[in-house]
Amino acid sequence: MSSRVRVRFAPSPTGPLHIGGVRTALYNYLFAKQQGGDFVLRIEDTDQTRYVANAEQYIIDSLNWCGIPFDEGPGKKGNYGPYRQSERKHLYREYTYWLVDNNKAYYAFDTSEELDVHRKDHEAKGKTFIYNWHNREKGRLVNSLVLSKEEVQHRISSGEKYVIRFKNPEGQTVVLNDIVRGRIEVDSNVLDDKILFKSDGMPTYHLANVVDDHLMEISHVIRGEEWLPSLALHNLLYEAFGWKKPEFAHLPLLLKPIGKGKLSKRDGDKLGFPVFPLAYKNEKDGEISRGYREDGYFPDAFINMLALLGWNPGTEKEIYSLDELTKDFDLARVNKSGAKFNPDKTKWFQQQYMQHTPNENVANKFNAILLEKGIEKPIDFIETIVGLVKERAVFVDDLWNLSSYFFVAPESYDPKASKKQWKEGTSELMNELIQKIEQIENFSSENVESEIKAWITSKEIGFGKVMQPLRLSLVGALQGPHLFDIIHFIGKEETISRLHSAIEKLG
Repeated sequence: MSSRVRVRFAPSPTGPLHIGGVRTALYNYLFAKQQGGDFVLRIEDTDQTRYVANAEQYIIDSLNWCGIPFDEGPGKKGNYGPYRQSERKHLYREYTYWLVDNNKAYYAFDTSEELDVHRKDHEAKGKTFIYNWHNREKGRLVNSLVLSKEEVQHRISSGEKYVIRFKNPEGQTVVLNDIVRGRIEVDSNVLDDKILFKSDGMPTYHLANVVDDHLMEISHVIRGEEWLPSLALHNLLYEAFGWKKPEFAHLPLLLKPIGKGKLSKRDGDKLGFPVFPLAYKNEKDGEISRGYREDGYFPDAFINMLALLGWNPGTEKEIYSLDELTKDFDLARVNKSGAKFNPDKTKWFQQQYMQHTPNENVANKFNAILLEKGIEKPIDFIETIVGLVKERAVFVDDLWNLSSYFFVAPESYDPKASKKQWKEGTSELMNELIQKIEQIENFSSENVESEIKAWITSKEIGFGKVMQPLRLSLVGALQGPHLFDIIHFIGKEETISRLHSAIEKLG
């Protein structure tokens, strides 16, 4: 086996990729890149009954959007393919028979009905039925450990259904080492002889997983803690084959916002946040599930949020670029306990990235929204407007509500503000202001501010009597950046037009 670090992300194409899976992919990616290694995508599609046709492409699109593309996998040739398990069936059969021939596995012909009888019988006695050393050779179970070779061959030749089970050792303490969990000891006597292969020619996850990791020279297996109960079996399989084991790291669960239970799609639907990176359409019922991309999140913000759900950098720092995450990430600092998902914190990350993203980049995204509305403006103008309003934005879509008055006149006026600010005599005062504005030639923000404030002072009236109705006329509400910046950017003609409109509608 190569000494090069090689990790794999191995999802099943059974539906959309949950953000817990994205985090597993991210941790694999960060570890591989930090070590100068390879990040492999392997599609584990042995369960054809749950296979969903568009799921594989969804997984690939999700990784690409997140900015963590794989080095090898479907569509990216490497030296260890093919990268879909359904295309590797011949390999699993070969290795399964090797285990049988070397007394590491055995044929079992028990039907599901027969096994169900054994389970119910044990339950009635207050026991748990386990198919292992305790009963596999006592004659009550039907397998090749008690049948003659001729009987086994006859059953197989006649088309009788069978499975091949792993033969767990008896009376052995299995010592496991996990980067996150530390040392774990398991009594082999309590292990079930798991099914490795079925007569339909398809392996189970356990066999395919171990064979593929070995043949693809995977050095580190970084996966979710739901696979921790399978670690003993996988270690024993490596030992049975005489193969070098990879290092293992089992990641904590992503928990519901309340902190109890695994985060699910139902939680997102109930509380109003996505649990998938991209929107996903269920081909069976047409249901569309929300995605972080479609909800307006920046991929960098999404990734930053996920990285800190389960990994503690040991500092107070929270904002990380992907390069910084790659540099600082350490599997030893991954938490053992589950990480509670906080949708409000997720929005906080998005807002932080909004503030730190260059105005030019945000302007290009905002321009697409403006074009959909039929508004065409120079990109440098849009960039300037973004700089004036983005500190109050979380998503790019927010920019329209925060800055629409820079592009179109208000169609209505805030009722509460109108009632409070547009009083008797306000229309006359605004008409006088129009005359003053018409006289101003230098329409820079600074000069307009100086001229209008001097005019207000000369009239010996409070600034609020002019400034608030003026802002209401231009914006439609008492909000927005520096008033004279607004006046400068919409221009003299538009400023006067909006004042006339406000006088007509509010006067």
